[in-house]
Amino acid sequence: MIHKKCRQGFYPHTNIKRFEVPENKVSWNVEYPEYKPNKYTAPSIKDKPWADPEIENTSFIPKWNAIDGKVNRKSFMGDYIITKDGYPLNPVGRTGIIGRGVLGRWGPNHAADPIVTRWKRNKDGTLETDKSTKKPILQFVAVQRRDCKEWAIPGGMVDPGETVSTTLKREFMEEAMNLLESNNAKRSEMETSINQFFQNGTEIYKGYVDDPRNTDNAWIETIALNFHDGDNNTFGELTLTAGDDACNVRWIDANAKLNLYASHAEFIKETVHKHNAHW
Repeated sequence: MIHKKCRQGFYPHTNIKRFEVPENKVSWNVEYPEYKPNKYTAPSIKDKPWADPEIENTSFIPKWNAIDGKVNRKSFMGDYIITKDGYPLNPVGRTGIIGRGVLGRWGPNHAADPIVTRWKRNKDGTLETDKSTKKPILQFVAVQRRDCKEWAIPGGMVDPGETVSTTLKREFMEEAMNLLESNNAKRSEMETSINQFFQNGTEIYKGYVDDPRNTDNAWIETIALNFHDGDNNTFGELTLTAGDDACNVRWIDANAKLNLYASHAEFIKETVHKHNAHW
């Protein structure tokens, strides 16, 4: 794997420029003596209770490559390297910037991404197929991120001690159904439907994410699961409403022209292939 989105230009929402990393110099196994990246950890995350302290803090004694209390510091990519100065190294390679950026944890920051899909249908209820491939068209729920305005799968970070299944449901209801601003009656109805629907998901991906927030010392990994509403029985009764970190939400047709945040287009492509749908 070679990451690309986390090697481009400036770190998101800053004027901190990434050091140029040619593709043949991404790997830590390749010497790059000229490599002198800027260091950046966002002031907004310093001293936050949900974030790690600085590596230099003598009271911070993390258990790398292990479950550290309630914090999962294990990587899906295998054991990562710790430098002589105590910094974890991105398992995919150089990103052009050191520090933690806006990420809460040094090392892996674990996320969960629910890929909610349905078949696109004609007005008479029959499946709509693509004219060229003759395959049915798969649709998925996408949110427009408030921070960068890119369309994405409605996922989020796994809280310490939280199960992935809990994160998947929580993030979907907060971002795609505006759970946080719903009244108690609507929230109860929503949670009942979503809890049933999210009982059985198909794993699409588990591993490193080419996210623009990644640095040499902190990166995002995810588990992406597909939940398919084949008969539209669940979401035919529920209304999508953007909330929390999302400013818009909608069903989007899955196809090869998708331009989504981070590695999300690859997740959708794999989902489409599993359903033998149009791409």
